[in-house]
Amino acid sequence: MVATVALGLLAVRGRGGGGGGLAEWSVGGRSLGTVFIWVLMAGEGYTSFSYLGAAGWGYDYGAPVMYVVAYMSCGYALGYVVGPVLWDYGRRHGLVGISDMVAHRYGRPWLGAAVAVLATVFLLPYIQLQITGMGIVVTTVTYGAVSLEWAYFVAFAVTTGFVVVSGLRGSAWVSVLKDVLVIGTLAFLAWYVPVHYFGGYGELFDRLAAEKPQWLTLPGHGAGPGGEGRLGTAWFASTTVLNALTVVIFPTTVAGYLGARSADTLRRNAVLLPAYNVLLFVPMLLGMAALFVVPGLTGAESNLALFKLVVDSLPAWAVGVIGVAAALSSIVPMAVFMLVIGTMWGRSVLSLVPRWSAGERQKTASRIVVVVAGSVALVMTYVAPNTLVRLSLVSYEGMAQLVPMLLLGLMWRGLTVSGAVGGLVVGVAAVCGLVFTGNDPVWGVNAGMVALVLNLVVAVAVSRGARRWGPADPDGRPDGEVLGRDPLPEREAGPLVGGSR
Repeated sequence: MVATVALGLLAVRGRGGGGGGLAEWSVGGRSLGTVFIWVLMAGEGYTSFSYLGAAGWGYDYGAPVMYVVAYMSCGYALGYVVGPVLWDYGRRHGLVGISDMVAHRYGRPWLGAAVAVLATVFLLPYIQLQITGMGIVVTTVTYGAVSLEWAYFVAFAVTTGFVVVSGLRGSAWVSVLKDVLVIGTLAFLAWYVPVHYFGGYGELFDRLAAEKPQWLTLPGHGAGPGGEGRLGTAWFASTTVLNALTVVIFPTTVAGYLGARSADTLRRNAVLLPAYNVLLFVPMLLGMAALFVVPGLTGAESNLALFKLVVDSLPAWAVGVIGVAAALSSIVPMAVFMLVIGTMWGRSVLSLVPRWSAGERQKTASRIVVVVAGSVALVMTYVAPNTLVRLSLVSYEGMAQLVPMLLLGLMWRGLTVSGAVGGLVVGVAAVCGLVFTGNDPVWGVNAGMVALVLNLVVAVAVSRGARRWGPADPDGRPDGEVLGRDPLPEREAGPLVGGSR
């Protein structure tokens, strides 16, 4: 943990010791190359869920957990197109986040502030989940010597320590250390567990097929009432599409986009990132292997399936190394979540107050919000953990409702403020209504996808109505100021010659 803080602080060496404006702190001065962008965005995707939740889902359900690999791979493919567009839009207009982009696209600062508040509500549970995940990991790998309460505080203190000073660049540097440890430890576990417990992969799969066949097909094991309708093919496909759309506009993903040196960096990154998904197969498979080694885990205990395999069979030093890799898988995404919340509030909310509107004061305000957001998540972890956990049920599906407002808005001039806001309100209300009444999935389809369809219908209908009965174009700015574009390299964007560019 000391090394993590030191590495994060060293990231600003030679760059004014953490000076510079909000763009330098929040998006790394838009100067990160392919390697740093790759480890940073891979770090956001490979969280404590990958060690705990993926193994737990593999243990509880089996095949349905593969949706994680599916949506992330599809999201990276979509990001090949969307990432450069968002990067170019942010660079041309000096923007540093999604709330900034929404405010500029619609010419309404209040709308950017509203998006910042809504996104914060949906991001706070992720900070709390990373704190909780790291607490579980640290307590488990220290054999109970470090209590959950102290582990929670360490997670908060370590992350805040370097984020406040070094911002996105510090997160990228720490991601390098994290990725080295994650790749090394998972490669070892992928070989060790099947060989040690079963004699090899062939024997493991033979036993799964013979004794636990329902874990190997959809809807998996324990799908509950409705079986196929709950975690079956319709749920799998709709969740993959919904999450792939959401991940490309997720505030932390956009922060990675905006930190890139060029659009080509993002294209190369989109090609390379799916290779990282191979690592996700390891905890999923080990979760199913744990069915035979540590049977009978129920409830939240199933999230410890992978670590029970590790703690029971490896020497303490090896447990420690694997624990550090898992802990860093909490710290890196938590750092970016806190950074994004701070940036959105500093730029889109507090900047509406005249005394906080200047550049350096925006950065100061953002740093203060980072500490406040982390502290809120930490306190909620101690005193009311179930509150944020319950909110996390709608976090990703709720964030998906920003897709029309941001992506459709950057592609279609006809989307009006009233249409975008109306669609968002209907989409978020539908998600909350369906999820909190126990209707997710609905008719076998992810509730967030149903809400997104309603969102789109309302957004388009209201926008067309507003255009028909109101002014033809109340905005008045040229398309280049309002819409996004794909920043193609000059060699591709030149005139057609002989049927080719």
